[in-house]
Amino acid sequence: MKKAKPEAREQSDVVLVTGVSGGGKSIAMHALEDAGFFCVDNLPPELLLDFLKLEQQRGKRRVAIAVDVRSAGSLPHLLPLIKQLRSEGVALRSIFLDANTETLMRRFSETRRPHPLRQHPAVPGPAGESGEDEHRALLDAIHLERELLAAVRVESTVIDTSQLRPAQLRAWVRDLVVVSGDSLTLVFESFAFKHGVPSDADFVFDVRVLPNPYYDRELRPLNGRDEPVARFLEAQPEVRLMLSQISAFIAQWLPNFSADQRSYLTVAIGCTGGQHRSVYLVETLCRQFAYHGQVLKRHRELDAK
Repeated sequence: MKKAKPEAREQSDVVLVTGVSGGGKSIAMHALEDAGFFCVDNLPPELLLDFLKLEQQRGKRRVAIAVDVRSAGSLPHLLPLIKQLRSEGVALRSIFLDANTETLMRRFSETRRPHPLRQHPAVPGPAGESGEDEHRALLDAIHLERELLAAVRVESTVIDTSQLRPAQLRAWVRDLVVVSGDSLTLVFESFAFKHGVPSDADFVFDVRVLPNPYYDRELRPLNGRDEPVARFLEAQPEVRLMLSQISAFIAQWLPNFSADQRSYLTVAIGCTGGQHRSVYLVETLCRQFAYHGQVLKRHRELDAK
């Protein structure tokens, strides 16, 4: 019988959505709107305090605010505002949507949208010359944007959307905002190394050295959540040893990260295909750390199906 979730988990009062252009902010904002948030897109940081004061006068309402590089000149004001609001007791969660450069280049190419910093003085060359010039200009704009947003990224919960489908991103955002921002949220994520390491991971454990159920014809079509795969892996001494060592490491350092006022800690477990070994370890670790209270589970490759 499953335990009911603690009623003490209240949803965040304010969610700030930021990140690189092409990272998925529109999808995230739509997910928050569907979840009952009042959403405001591209609010200049200078207006943030006045807007929240107005919201307080209107009564208790969850709000989501998107701030991005279109307000480039105002970005230096954003980080002090985030810290001020948190010091005043505002339950603010900042979500930073990121993606690797190759993915961003592809997304801009597919949509044919210009990058918001394309005309920025720091991005050399006029628009509309050769294809090679356009490619170089887009690359320069992406690098400049990362520099402008670097400080905000450090203060935020980062989601790497490089390998995520829209439905996955919507689900991950919804899961994130229903946990309290008052204490550290521990997330375990399985992934496939062949599709890249999640850039939002704080710790990455490589379990490709463990026995692989993929080579068993009966187990190949299954995944790490299925009982036959779990029984196979539980019987392997190397798996038990790896699991105990990872668990001990996290248990040892989790209090330190909590004391450091971290809001989010991501532990990524990777195997070759992200189907068997990494999934089993994530499932097991989530059960072991259920006592922590705020634990999220993600299977990057499985959830994409």
